[in-house]
Amino acid sequence: MQLLRIVSVLAWRNLWRNHRRTIVMVSAISIGVWAMIFMTAMMRGMVNEMLRDGIRALPGLVQLHQPGFLDDPGINKLLPMSDADIATAFDGAGLPEWASRLRVPAVVSSERDSRGVTLYGIDPLREHAITFVADDIVEGRFLDDADDNGVVIGKKLADVLETGLGKRIVIMSQDPGNEIADRGFRIVGIFKAKLEAYETSMVFAGRTSTQKMLGVPGRVNEVVVSGDDYHDTDALYQKVRAIAGVNVEVLPWFEVDKYLGAMMNVMNGFVLVWMIIIFLALSFGLVNTLVMAVFERVREIGLMMALGMRPSGILGQVMVESVLLLMLGLLVGNALAIATIYWLRDGIDISMVAQGMEMMGAAGILTPELLSRDLVLANVVVLVLGTIASLSPAWRASRYDPIEAITKV
Repeated sequence: MQLLRIVSVLAWRNLWRNHRRTIVMVSAISIGVWAMIFMTAMMRGMVNEMLRDGIRALPGLVQLHQPGFLDDPGINKLLPMSDADIATAFDGAGLPEWASRLRVPAVVSSERDSRGVTLYGIDPLREHAITFVADDIVEGRFLDDADDNGVVIGKKLADVLETGLGKRIVIMSQDPGNEIADRGFRIVGIFKAKLEAYETSMVFAGRTSTQKMLGVPGRVNEVVVSGDDYHDTDALYQKVRAIAGVNVEVLPWFEVDKYLGAMMNVMNGFVLVWMIIIFLALSFGLVNTLVMAVFERVREIGLMMALGMRPSGILGQVMVESVLLLMLGLLVGNALAIATIYWLRDGIDISMVAQGMEMMGAAGILTPELLSRDLVLANVVVLVLGTIASLSPAWRASRYDPIEAITKV
């Protein structure tokens, strides 16, 4: 303990013998740490916004279907439970954010054109808290309830069909007997989505109206459950799994939408790679600083070894210098990054490039998001890899021959 205290004091004093070099190195580490944390927060903000929008674009956090529904969605894969049974089970389990849907492929036709879409028969009172559509209505209104006879379509689809608010369209699909079922709906609302593909592929009608059209009263083929934390869905998944029973497929959001799941995994891998790349640039300066510090004190190191200091003491002294440098840089870098992120808490306006970003589902305002695990990871990467990088000059210093070191000019 006494040796550690002596080594620490000597290391601290040695750092400030050449204060200019120390300040430059601490500044370099600080800027590197700031870049690690701040750029990670910016990327997290963009990706998390895209994930949240993607989850609100109907997947939810957990979905229930008949097995194989996602591979071949249709009216022939209805859930064994009725609307009433589903409501009793999910409300009884204390799940506040859930919705049942009738989802089928369909063709929508106007007097001008027709397009293939996915028809969602929904209960808008439950969907309001789960999906984006109610908040993104730009013309007209959202559906009032499950019995609403109107339909809501995307703005891009309205343009393609050359139709608009108040106009009548015909929706055709297949009933359980493989017969064509069709019905006329009046457009009561038009929505504008962040991702244009949603506008052309989704049509929303009242669940009861859709069930009547397809001849399946009280039946649905999809249940969506939402929640607060998409990072950790295990508890919610297990709860829903217990309710669902057998012969029902229960999937978390990252299995429902493989693209969103891959995006999250890629982001997590990118964070680590980004931090290591930044550190590699820093490590050259760190090692160079320590090598110069050792070179300037060769005679001093030789004298200490001649007076009885063990090589382990010399090794420890240089290592402690490295750790102190790193900790100073981390302290300043963390403070700068947190201050910058706080300053930009209201977001950065990227509307000038928003049109291109919308192709990926990103918003026009980019808000940095700092996760505690990213902050810890940045500090651990710098401290651990920095300590490893300092082993070379420290080992070199501890291997000096005392007599040669003392006589070195």
